[in-house]
Amino acid sequence: MPKVHALEKEAQWHFIGHLQSNKAKYVVGKFELIHSVDSIELSEEINSKAQKKEIIQSILLEVNISGEKGKFGVMPDEVMEIVKAMSGLTAVSLKGLMTIPPYSESPDDVRPWFRMLRELRDNVMRHGVCPADFRELSMGMSGDFEVAIEEGATVVRIGTAIFGNRKGS
Repeated sequence: MPKVHALEKEAQWHFIGHLQSNKAKYVVGKFELIHSVDSIELSEEINSKAQKKEIIQSILLEVNISGEKGKFGVMPDEVMEIVKAMSGLTAVSLKGLMTIPPYSESPDDVRPWFRMLRELRDNVMRHGVCPADFRELSMGMSGDFEVAIEEGATVVRIGTAIFGNRKGS
């Protein structure tokens, strides 16, 4: 977080990665967008912290689009109800959906998962249970971002393509 403080005015920071409820206090208000909200309980905790800071925190709902065991995110069939529940929160702004598909060497293998997330977002929008600015799709990383963009991604996570592999990876 030192970089966040050092470049606070020059950069828009996004929080990616799993966020535990007890760590929300360190993240709320420090990041333009939290990508990994994976439960209604976490959104309520973020809402509570944002209310105390008198801010509106932008978030994305993480969807476990493939239903993989051990992955974070809500199941696709839960999204509509969770989006409805989040609409009552006054200090969070739900901007869209995020997913990480199953790993594959071939970017085209993950295309169906990206398409499913886009269709899920479009379905939520059609039913009118989301805010007017619910349009973001955070999907795609360094190995598959081009396919993700073709399928409608508005945000891609391409750290490895820019910075190289992490030390120790």
